[in-house]
Amino acid sequence: MPARKAEATALGDVLAVARRRLAEGAIDDPGLEARMIVEHFSATERRDAITSPDRLVPAGQVALIEAALSRRLAGEPTHRIFGWRDFYGLRLKLSPDTLEPRPDTEALVDAVLPLLREIVVRAGHCRILDLGTGTGAIALAIAAEIPAAVVTATDISAGALATAAGSAADNGLSERVTFVQSDWFSAIHGKFHAIVSNPPYIPTSAIAGLQAAVRLYDPHLALDGGADGLEAYRTIAEGAAERLEHGGVVAVEIGDGQRRDVNRIFAEAGYEMASVHRDLAGTERALIFRT
Repeated sequence: MPARKAEATALGDVLAVARRRLAEGAIDDPGLEARMIVEHFSATERRDAITSPDRLVPAGQVALIEAALSRRLAGEPTHRIFGWRDFYGLRLKLSPDTLEPRPDTEALVDAVLPLLREIVVRAGHCRILDLGTGTGAIALAIAAEIPAAVVTATDISAGALATAAGSAADNGLSERVTFVQSDWFSAIHGKFHAIVSNPPYIPTSAIAGLQAAVRLYDPHLALDGGADGLEAYRTIAEGAAERLEHGGVVAVEIGDGQRRDVNRIFAEAGYEMASVHRDLAGTERALIFRT
């Protein structure tokens, strides 16, 4: 007897099954994640489920949804399954070589943009160095918000740079963002008005205790900040001065509770902390330094 041909399924039924599977798998917000997965793979919107729950989802799309649900239930983050994540109004590609950019990092962009705009008013342009760019989130957000900005974005990972360069092309920013493979400052020449970075800041011993979505899917190279989580800050503080224009700024993201230690590192290198900025959860997340 021939196998029964796969059939299309009503959108409302697909959503109900997805929600039930994720709930049974103890996913934190099964309704939201079910909707995200179903909408992504069925090319529908929320209003479609409300106004047209009987709309048929083709069998091929149902199969993609089922495969995505299985991956999510195995622990893979939803946006990793999609291959992209939105950040500061931009859609950025994800790959195994990049961190998944998170809203926390938008606090760093918010903090540095007014300073960069002041530099543009003063100098007519702004040269920025983004160290450890990963997905290119910070570099591309700055370039998108400030048309007079020219950004050099570095990473030690060739895979991360390729991913970020793809996002730059997708967002029409390739002409003003240059990607350079570099171990921090090693391949960088010239001076910049601002240096920005979201460096690795997790102590090595703490990585094993991170949530599975981070521990298993974010590259450890982009997480591991050394024994005390502060190695990257020491490197940045030591090397930034000779790469900064007079009156330039350094802006870094920090982990929870790291403000005092990071401030000490930069103070010992001759910097003054100009401001502290919190993320939406109220955690101190970004520091701005001046020489």
